[in-house]
Amino acid sequence: MATAPLGERSPGPESPAGGRVRDASRTLRVPWRATSVALVRKALVDDLDSREISAAVIDEAEIVVSELVSNSIRHARPLGDGNLRVHWKVKAGVVEVEVTDGGSETTPRPAPRTIWAASGRGLRIVRSLAHEWGVTEDRTGSTVWASLGGPSRRRSH
Repeated sequence: MATAPLGERSPGPESPAGGRVRDASRTLRVPWRATSVALVRKALVDDLDSREISAAVIDEAEIVVSELVSNSIRHARPLGDGNLRVHWKVKAGVVEVEVTDGGSETTPRPAPRTIWAASGRGLRIVRSLAHEWGVTEDRTGSTVWASLGGPSRRRSH
């Protein structure tokens, strides 16, 4: 698993023959603030594009990671170091994205439909784009994940 602080771009995984590895993962720790959304989105899109993931899956992953990071900043607490952890992995063209934060008072779930609400659509958007999605919680926080382009190896239940 490659971990790079925000602002550093790792060259990405390489195979023994020197070519790009399409199945790999990347983790970023980003500040718990709104400006991190665009930075994470760009890092994810650049990485997936370099792995030749389909444009449709990249577009979906970009929207999903934006929603997950935004929701974390709006509704949760940062991790103990004041950051969020954003992780994605690619296996056989399937992209799984996850955002880990310090948790909140409630478990993340899609808000009910309302016509006049100015917000509250984020997890409904995630649910509509993701093949699967879910939440895992522990004593240090929560992780919201989504699988795009196919099923995940984990289950939301």
